[in-house]
Amino acid sequence: MRHSFFCIDSHACGNPVRLVAGGGPLLPHLPMAERRDIFVREHDWIRKALMFEPRGHDIMSGSIIYPAYREDCDFAVLFIEVSGCLPMCGAGTIGTVTAAIEEGLVTPRQPGRVAIETPAGRVDVTYEIADGHVKSVRLHNVASYLHEADVEVDVPGMGRLSVDIAYGGNFYAVIEPQQNWRGLDGMSASQIVECSRNLRDALAGICDPVHPENPRIRGVHHAIWCDVVANECSDGRGAVFYGDKAIDRSPGGTGTSARMAQLHGKGRLKAGQTFRNQSLIGTVFEGRVEADVMVGTFNGILPSIGGWARVIGHNTIFVDDRDPLAHGFQIK
Repeated sequence: MRHSFFCIDSHACGNPVRLVAGGGPLLPHLPMAERRDIFVREHDWIRKALMFEPRGHDIMSGSIIYPAYREDCDFAVLFIEVSGCLPMCGAGTIGTVTAAIEEGLVTPRQPGRVAIETPAGRVDVTYEIADGHVKSVRLHNVASYLHEADVEVDVPGMGRLSVDIAYGGNFYAVIEPQQNWRGLDGMSASQIVECSRNLRDALAGICDPVHPENPRIRGVHHAIWCDVVANECSDGRGAVFYGDKAIDRSPGGTGTSARMAQLHGKGRLKAGQTFRNQSLIGTVFEGRVEADVMVGTFNGILPSIGGWARVIGHNTIFVDDRDPLAHGFQIK
């Protein structure tokens, strides 16, 4: 049997986003968090086929649009990544909204504004149109917070590091320059990946954060290596690691949210202030702390992230059961 998927490919400040506009599985009309569980349990082969090689690659990310279960949302989004079905993805949201608006897949109730139901909760998005194209997108992300500060962990090949655990839609290990890590300068992509894997494995043995309001969200699967600014266009820069060997080409939407939550939790960023976060390739997301908020018993923030995306093509993908590599592969 051959399965067909019509996709709209884009990139959000450099990171690929593959929006599945046709061929996605029908899911029961349930809250998005429950539909995510069903997809993972019964349809995860679709994610692997579209994200893994030979149709994708180690940095691939994507999404599938569904009708919203919540009455206060315009539509719902399931995020599919090489690393799994994430509760929330900032770059994925920016790319999805850009493609969906430009290609006419959704009709907002109010022009210039959409509300999206994600597995992590409602995400409000504003966007600007110029000459028929989406010029920029600002997503108002889920409440973010510093979960635990100054976690001491012994990392093979690096020694002891002090990291902060912050939530921005996903849990992150946030690392700043210190005695055993001097910063991003001089580090290759492969070195960042190796250090991130070792750090994640080491943290797994001592740290298992659980979201205080959504127990489905737990564990540190991402890392953001933070450094000082490279130029006057930003307030900081960082490298976001996810999956098995992926480094976000964008500054990272949930990563920037987690970074701002970490800075806020340590008294270094206040409500109303902005934080322009630069990626390894020089693109910038403009983060802003919109307000203080409580997340369970934690002091947190309501962050927003401003960025842009560009549609780069239409793509009809076949997944043929006769193909021995139909469901994709990864080289470890």
